[in-house]
Order: sequence, then C-alpha cells, then structure tokens
Amino acid sequence: MTEASDAAQADRTLKARHRVMWALGDYQSVASHVIPDLGAVLVKECGVQRGDRVLDIAAGSGNAAIPAALAGADVVASDLTPELLEIGRHLAAVRGATLEWREADAEHLPFADGEFDVVMSCVGIMFAPHHRPAAEEMLRVCRSGGTIGLINWTPQGFVGRMFATMKPYAPPPPPGAEPPPLWGEEEHVHELLGDAVTDVDSRRRTVRVDRFTGPTDFREFFKACYGPTVAVYRAVAGDPDRVAGLDAALDALAAEHTVDGVMEWEYLLLTAHRRS
Repeated sequence: MTEASDAAQADRTLKARHRVMWALGDYQSVASHVIPDLGAVLVKECGVQRGDRVLDIAAGSGNAAIPAALAGADVVASDLTPELLEIGRHLAAVRGATLEWREADAEHLPFADGEFDVVMSCVGIMFAPHHRPAAEEMLRVCRSGGTIGLINWTPQGFVGRMFATMKPYAPPPPPGAEPPPLWGEEEHVHELLGDAVTDVDSRRRTVRVDRFTGPTDFREFFKACYGPTVAVYRAVAGDPDRVAGLDAALDALAAEHTVDGVMEWEYLLLTAHRRS
C-alpha cells in the first residue's frame, strides 16, 4: 500500500471508531434532559430566518437542526453516526419539523462550495479528530457573507474538565487527533478560521444543569448515556481498581461543580460572517 492509501485506511478506521462511540449509550437523553435548550440558543444567535439554507454539522439527533427547521429554514442535519440521525428523524416528526438528514464526515462534507447561508454546530464539530480539515470544510460550504455559528465546551468548564478527568483512563488517542475542548478556546478557533471570516463575536456563557440529584446520579447517568464516557468505562471494565478510581474522580469533579443542586457548564459561543 502507498503512504496515501495507508493514511486513508487509518482515517476510515478512526471514523468507524467514532461512529461506534457516539452510538453507545443514549445521547438523546443527554441532549433532551441535560442541555435541551442549547441548540435553540445557537439558532437564535445565528439569526436563522425563514428561507435560509442551513447546515448543522455533527448534528447528532438535531438539538440545533430541529429548532432551525421550526424557524422556517431549509435545514440539512449532517452527522457521522446514522443511529443518531434516525433518532433525529423521529424527533423531528414528533415536533412537526421538516428537514434533511445526511450521514456525513465533518472533515469531508458532501456539499457544494458556498451552498449554505448558515453553517453551525452545537457541541458537535469539536469532536472531529482533526480540527483544521473540519474548519476548512465548514468555511468551504458557507456562502460569502453567510453566517458561521458555534457552541463548544471550554477546556476550563465542567465538560472540558470531565474529558481531562477521563483521559488517564482512556486508550491513547490516535496520532494527529486533537483534544475536543480546544474548540472552546477563543485563540484556537480564531486561528482555525483565520482571515476567512469577519465580524467575529465570541463570548463565554454557561448552561444551567439541574437534572442531577448529586454527583453519583450524574456519574451513573453519564456512565450509561454519554458515548465517550461509556467507551472509557468499557476500556477499564476488566480492572475493578481503575473503575473505582474513575468513579471517584468523576464524583469529585461533579461535587466541585455543584452548588445547591445546580451545575453551570461553560461553553464558548462564537458567530462570524464568511468573508466575501
């Protein structure tokens, strides 16, 4: 095999692993019960209007795509994991939303240059392992003057720290893969977007999470429902000491971030316009 074909095969293997990981557990429960309004926040900040052609990258089960469709936009929800798209189709039907669902890799989008008025992602594109190709694709499919909108967890916030807590228990990442919470760093995202955008507005906000009765409730929920957490626990399942260590670490983190039964999870909200 040539070096190029080796790299292509490695990428296919990596993306297959990502598909499996996000199909684990019950991500829809996380989207619906923990952060149900986050997608609608992004839709509002992007100024989505009736008739806009909108792409939601790494849409999952449609946390942002469905509100955009309900606002009257012509929406495509793309994601690497077909199981999440199928859930999204059902949710859209229940809510009376009409949109297109497409299986697609954020790093290799099957759309034309400048096809969309709004290109957005709500805690989705950040999990593409190679940040620059994903950013380049996001920019490519957005028309001149169109809107780019992103919500991503910050490294310093709860979810970013959760990934740091799980890292010692997880298998090592493949060569070249970048940490997802980097998308929550203003400087990193500004560098990815570069001169291709203008009117950049980035703000740190928090989402209120009051779904959990305590640290153990949080840990057990994520252990059962959140694909990355499920995958880490599977990786250490044969070592009771490591399982107990991960349990304790996540409990301590949740306790640190809970005040009167409420957690505040920090994210970076960024909007910009594609430079003409």
